[in-house]
Amino acid sequence: QLSEDVERVSENPTEERERDMEVHEDSSSVILPDGELGTTTPSLRFSKTCLKNVFSVILLFIYLLLMAVAVFLVYQTISDFREKLKHPVMSVTYKEVSLYDAPGIAFYPGKAQLLSCKHHYYDHIPPLVNPGQPGDIECTTQRINYTDPFTNETMKYALVVQGPRDVKKRELVFLQFHLNETDQDFSAIDYLLFSSFQEFVSSPEKAKFMKDCESSYSSWKFSGGFRTWVKMSLVKTKEEDGSETVEFKQETSVVNYIDQRTKPGSDQLFFVVFEWKDPFIQTVQDIITANPWNMIALLCGIFLALFKAADFAKLSVKWMIKIRRRHLKRTRQVTNHIS
Repeated sequence: QLSEDVERVSENPTEERERDMEVHEDSSSVILPDGELGTTTPSLRFSKTCLKNVFSVILLFIYLLLMAVAVFLVYQTISDFREKLKHPVMSVTYKEVSLYDAPGIAFYPGKAQLLSCKHHYYDHIPPLVNPGQPGDIECTTQRINYTDPFTNETMKYALVVQGPRDVKKRELVFLQFHLNETDQDFSAIDYLLFSSFQEFVSSPEKAKFMKDCESSYSSWKFSGGFRTWVKMSLVKTKEEDGSETVEFKQETSVVNYIDQRTKPGSDQLFFVVFEWKDPFIQTVQDIITANPWNMIALLCGIFLALFKAADFAKLSVKWMIKIRRRHLKRTRQVTNHIS
């Protein structure tokens, strides 16, 4: 802008001279008293103009500083957004249900025999009438043979039982196994939990289904001579590709069983109870805390401030040029009048 004004003045020197002549004539025709020939009025005008110029320069530097801060905020906002995209936050939510989808409980009893299986409610298990003797099997069960998914050579036998569903009535499943003899110093039965017994029943390839379950889920044990109480909780994990995986968490408590049979033999009795811990399904997923709309709004505000600051700086420069021209014009007038 300064260069344009200089060019404009250099292109029209004749107009400036004519203006100076007119000013000289006007000033020569005016007779001022002797006291007014001093420098009081021009000095006051100069001091005011100087203060205005200094104030304008200070404002200009302030707005340039604000522009620098705005640019830094833009850079920092974009950097934080990219950092949050790379590091999502794990979110845990709980959904309350009244009925669970009945889980599948796969037992690997080996030589042990299932004696009884019953569903009880309100956490009440009546005393056993004939422990160690075959009883009622009121549970839905299926037996299946399949090859070991890790060796593909060993055949495995699994007894799959339908688990509890009604969590409000505190439904539980109580099972009793019997093992007549064992060649080991300790006796235990392996089991694993999978999410849906109905999926297992409706699966056209149950052997493949069980192989996939054994590959995906962890297995546990319960020992003979004790009553093992298993309280389950369900955890669903949502992956980045939208798929969902299900796993079980369990709390196990073991109570010693007092054998009150008249002729306790060398056989082993196994007792296990399965129950839901609470009616809440835990869902775990990764979420990105960076909100693109918030970032866009912040950037719009910063860029608006930048444009306003640039506009103010432009107007300040124009105003300073205008004040400077007026000051030069008044100085020439005073000089011509004195001369």
